[in-house]
Amino acid sequence: MFIVPDYNLKNIYEINLEELKDKGIKLIMFDLDSTLMVSKSGRYLDETKEWLDKVKKDFNIVVVSNNPKIKYIENVKKISDFDVIGSCAKPDTKVIKGYIESCGLSEKDCVMVGDRPLTDILCGKRLGCMTILVGSINAANEGIPTRFVRWLERLTIKKQG
Repeated sequence: MFIVPDYNLKNIYEINLEELKDKGIKLIMFDLDSTLMVSKSGRYLDETKEWLDKVKKDFNIVVVSNNPKIKYIENVKKISDFDVIGSCAKPDTKVIKGYIESCGLSEKDCVMVGDRPLTDILCGKRLGCMTILVGSINAANEGIPTRFVRWLERLTIKKQG
């Protein structure tokens, strides 16, 4: 099985926000660990905080994490001024679909952004929304086992064109 993200970018900072706005996107759904923050760090980089402030001017934001640790997710909620949902069980769509509906939106109004093809991007595809695969926000500092797993996962990606 091949997964084809709508966009495959180096990191979140390469997302073309104007293009998303032009396409009618209202809600950006971000994975948490390795997408918005260094995995399991529980804090945003200053660069990410500044970038998210820019994003919030034109879009609603929600973090949709598979992390089941209640304390960790609660701590992330305290430092975030947007919704944060843990235990999403991506690529399952139930929790996220319920959130989208509670916002009065349809999947076509949303984009899923994440660093994992088999969870984040597959979930977005199953929802029927636009998808953006990004590299890890901490790619330069990840260990060899993590890099190997990311390489294996990306074998599931079919390039467009």
